[in-house]
Amino acid sequence: MAVTELTVGRGSGSGAGGDREKGKGGSGGREKKVGRPRFAFQTKSPNDILDDGYRWRKYGQKAVKNSAYPRSYYRCTHHTCNVKKQVQRLSKDTSIVVTTYEGIHNHPCEKLMEALTPLLKQIQFLTRF
Repeated sequence: MAVTELTVGRGSGSGAGGDREKGKGGSGGREKKVGRPRFAFQTKSPNDILDDGYRWRKYGQKAVKNSAYPRSYYRCTHHTCNVKKQVQRLSKDTSIVVTTYEGIHNHPCEKLMEALTPLLKQIQFLTRF
């Protein structure tokens, strides 16, 4: 599995939970939504679901215009985290999966912590001497 491209930007985000700030000047007091950071990775993989170390819950899937492959929507399962991701296979090159993350995790990687816990217990045991 190889990551071939990284795109960084600001997402407009249409879901709840986005930060808003009051518009100033001639906007008539309307609120302007501040986008969360977005990161897009193109990965060559036969699998649509790639393990990135976090736990995700699928909350939707949508057919995409001009593409034979649907786009899947996921949320991070951590109770304080609002990160979302979208996963879609490229129609031009079906060996590439595009994964777009919106937001930044506010907690450690759960699977990494599960893997490190036995090691940390061993280290604590060794430091008692």
